[in-house]
Amino acid sequence: MPAPSVAAAVALTVATLGVGYWALGLATMLIFTAGFVGGLLLWLVWPNGGSWADIRAPYWIALALFVIHRVEEKQMDFFAFLATVTGVPTPPVTSVPVILLVVVSAGAWLLVPVLMHRRRPIGRYLAWTFFASMGLTELAHFLVFPWLDPAGAGYVPGMWSVFALAPVAWWGMWRLAQAPSIT
Repeated sequence: MPAPSVAAAVALTVATLGVGYWALGLATMLIFTAGFVGGLLLWLVWPNGGSWADIRAPYWIALALFVIHRVEEKQMDFFAFLATVTGVPTPPVTSVPVILLVVVSAGAWLLVPVLMHRRRPIGRYLAWTFFASMGLTELAHFLVFPWLDPAGAGYVPGMWSVFALAPVAWWGMWRLAQAPSIT
């Protein structure tokens, strides 16, 4: 794997975690770690797995389910919940850290189809971080947040859509770990 690709992936991982800390605090940044550090490590272990043709279906399905997940979080006040359990106030959507966080995470994930189609190593890294974030980080709705809720374990905003999102992301991760098909 080219050293510049590894350096870019490490830099993007560190930048995402740094901006996540700036925007939402330490606890939330630590949860992001599963997707971004996990995605980086998975990419380093399986740098040459599945091609764009192999992950196209799970990518588009997971992306659509991620949009549904974000709508559920918005409608059910996830960020108010997050502020309550972490003690970190929710920053305005138009604040610099939130805009940067969207650009370095979701914005970068939108480049996956083009970069993977062009066989760029950084595209595969972004695919790994996308699927790891959707399939691992989003499990915090079940494994972390209910236990932090002062009202007791119960519904966490965004929880229901993760039932569909996480398995599709696992499918994408499985496809990325396989030998690429010939395209």
